[in-house]
Amino acid sequence: MQTKRKSPQGIRARHSRTCPSLDGGSCRCKPSYEAGVFSKRDGRKLRKSFPTQAAARAWRADATVALRKGTMRAATTTTLREAAEAWLDGAKAGTIRTRGGDVYKPSVLRGYSQALTTRLLPGLGGAKLTAIERRDVQDVADRMLADGLDPSTIRNALMPLRAIYRRAISRGDVAVNPTAGVTLPAVRGTRDRIADPAEGAALLAALAPADRPLWATALYAGLRRGELQALKWDDIDLAAGVLRVERSWDAQAGPIEPKSAAARRTVPIASVLRDYLIEHKLATGGAGFVFGPTGSRPFTPSAVRRRAATAWKHTKLTPIGLHEARHTYASLMIAAGVNAKALGTYLGHSSITITLDRYGHLFPGNEEEAAALLDAYLLRCDMVARLAHVGPAAVGG
Repeated sequence: MQTKRKSPQGIRARHSRTCPSLDGGSCRCKPSYEAGVFSKRDGRKLRKSFPTQAAARAWRADATVALRKGTMRAATTTTLREAAEAWLDGAKAGTIRTRGGDVYKPSVLRGYSQALTTRLLPGLGGAKLTAIERRDVQDVADRMLADGLDPSTIRNALMPLRAIYRRAISRGDVAVNPTAGVTLPAVRGTRDRIADPAEGAALLAALAPADRPLWATALYAGLRRGELQALKWDDIDLAAGVLRVERSWDAQAGPIEPKSAAARRTVPIASVLRDYLIEHKLATGGAGFVFGPTGSRPFTPSAVRRRAATAWKHTKLTPIGLHEARHTYASLMIAAGVNAKALGTYLGHSSITITLDRYGHLFPGNEEEAAALLDAYLLRCDMVARLAHVGPAAVGG
């Protein structure tokens, strides 16, 4: 026989409906225990039941600390599917932005929507935001890996979930991000295709004259594909030797803002590129889109790739893509001695860190070369000091 005991503060014993203790008698059931703690932030009490009083006390102690630290919130009724719909609507409207404060590109939002529809919402869509745990996200990632998906595809599929929870946390809707700490398969990137100067010239020479200016701008100015599509003659100042990137192009949305604030930039036009652009302007009339089939519409990437691939196949040259041409531009600028900060500006990177992470291995930096550069610098300084000590007259004599 079990006597009725007074429960600790915040712990309530829950007896069966037929237990005599409910009428003041002795307990003859095996009660469960409900722990409760008040959340000032949510303005209500959080409760949870346990089979033992010890477990209830332990949870209450942990919950009290978690509430004080702000890592625990009352459960929200919002499901992941509802949160995803609201997030996509906000991102499309421009009220929800990237961590850098830029508007999401339409192509990115289409990718996010597809990932949510095909990979995330079928299994997690009906769950409340606060009910999804790290192990749930880990299970999704593990299933995708078991299905044979590429590691980069798995990482990209989880990107919208990370963005949704990042916003939910910033709004105070949830306290814990279940995407943090998820173990993902390593992405083993391949080295970017880069053409050396002679190869780049050969690739251009093999193309039809009408296609050379586009590929030359990719190789010698480093514009992204969408920036090449959106480039207009008004953006090019051949007299000053610069071109301005003012917009990008999306296959469905048309002209859009550049990728970031840094992507709106001025790029120097090298002499080798200037010649191609001058000839192209004379041939096309120099109005509207620079590389479109007409001045009123941009080029179609698939058609450009197909014509180039055919030309390079006939001349037995290894094909290159527009994005790989951008990498080639970066390598040529580095080989020419352009510093990382300037190169990052011309490429439209938002941070020099991006430039160094992507192209750091191309910058001079081995031990022998570094020592030689230091020796050359010190030698120049010593020479200047000696000349200053001897005087102009002695030098002139």
